[in-house]
Amino acid sequence: MESQAMEANVDEDDGTFTNISLADDAVDSGSAALHTKQESELLIMNCDIDGDRENQADMEDKTKLINQVLELQHTLEDLSARVDAVKEENLKLKSENQVLGQYIENLMSASSVFQTTDTKSKRK
Repeated sequence: MESQAMEANVDEDDGTFTNISLADDAVDSGSAALHTKQESELLIMNCDIDGDRENQADMEDKTKLINQVLELQHTLEDLSARVDAVKEENLKLKSENQVLGQYIENLMSASSVFQTTDTKSKRK
């Protein structure tokens, strides 16, 4: 404990006391700790700035991705609507084809030209 005791010296010029530590490593570690603390604060500030830049870059990337996802969703909705419209048109055309096919069959059966062809093919 005596090696860590503080010695008080009187400064004869102005009569003030100066404290001097008897342990040399305590003084060195204190100044080293102070220096390290200042460096670490600067490092933390730099990290904060770098972190802010990284966060800003991350946010920009996220925003771009979100915009791309939204654009793709709109494209998908448009394509789905188009597919639905094509399906409806396809069903409508199938129905019209059935009506036309039935109409053609009725015309063929009513026409004497087609009846003779039918009878000749039945005879063979």
